[in-house]
Amino acid sequence: MELGDKIRSLRLKQKISIEQLSLITGLSKGLISQIERDITGPSVASLWKISKALNVTMNYFFDEYDDFNQVVKKDERKKIMMKNGDRTYELLCPNLKNQIEMLWIEIEPNESNSEELISHEGEECGVVIEGTLRVLSGDKIYDLEQGDSIYLDSTIPHRYINTGDVKSVSVWAMVPPSF
Repeated sequence: MELGDKIRSLRLKQKISIEQLSLITGLSKGLISQIERDITGPSVASLWKISKALNVTMNYFFDEYDDFNQVVKKDERKKIMMKNGDRTYELLCPNLKNQIEMLWIEIEPNESNSEELISHEGEECGVVIEGTLRVLSGDKIYDLEQGDSIYLDSTIPHRYINTGDVKSVSVWAMVPPSF
């Protein structure tokens, strides 16, 4: 089932109209409709708002496997692609039912993980594998290069931006899982 179908199905199951979901999330009715029809992919911030409004974790929309396998092959990772493929998230751990979440994040040049600062429970630590990454955390700005790592208190609003000329690749650990 596609992401949009899952959102629509859950919204209808909870007897919430697009208008009501729009009011709860602050997203436009048009955007919600486009997301549900898989015309556009939601930003991380938008999907976060939708999941909170529908009382599920973001994991609800992606975790489809009940079998636990300790090894996740590169070509079998669960992928979340956003906004025409300019941001890709790949789950490095088998599922999000345990106490840590590991993500492989690719962000194209001049793009970010979200249009706005987001915050959530917990902590996260990331390392830049390729390219560069600007991290905004509260009122601070950190410019990271290949090999640099950063620790964040996830309750402080933050976002990642690729200000470089090449794709940024980073690996992140989050506790507790936030997707």
